[in-house]
Amino acid sequence: MSANSVNSLHKIGQGTALLGVVLPLLLIGVLKFTPTEVEALKPIINGTPWLTWLYIVFGVEGTSYFLGVFELITAMLLIGSVWSARAGIAGGVMGAMTFLVTVSTLIVLPIWEEKEGGFPFVNFLGQFLIKDVALLGISILVLTHCYGRLHARS
Repeated sequence: MSANSVNSLHKIGQGTALLGVVLPLLLIGVLKFTPTEVEALKPIINGTPWLTWLYIVFGVEGTSYFLGVFELITAMLLIGSVWSARAGIAGGVMGAMTFLVTVSTLIVLPIWEEKEGGFPFVNFLGQFLIKDVALLGISILVLTHCYGRLHARS
């Protein structure tokens, strides 16, 4: 495989990874403004002691809207990372925060399929949340890549 082929494949991988983090943020971010998602968040927020303050501060609907706005802004900044290292740094930090919080819920939420004997079989909630480990990693990669780009110009 030639160096050009490897470089092209690397760029395709980077673009695919970026798309892989941006699409869920956009699609799920928009969904946060619907009654369905407001209801779907209740067991996650109520089941995670370090997130219940969101309902106190923003209310049930306001929490969903706040999270939706945060996710949409994060997606836009990550898209902007292609052209702006600063946007990528901000988007990477916001993405890492988002996915670190969702990954942290795996600690306390019921994610194991009891009908199958529990661990290592994840239920629907576990399947939904476990992908955020990869999205956390991609966010950190965007952050560090953009940080490197910014400092390479200095």
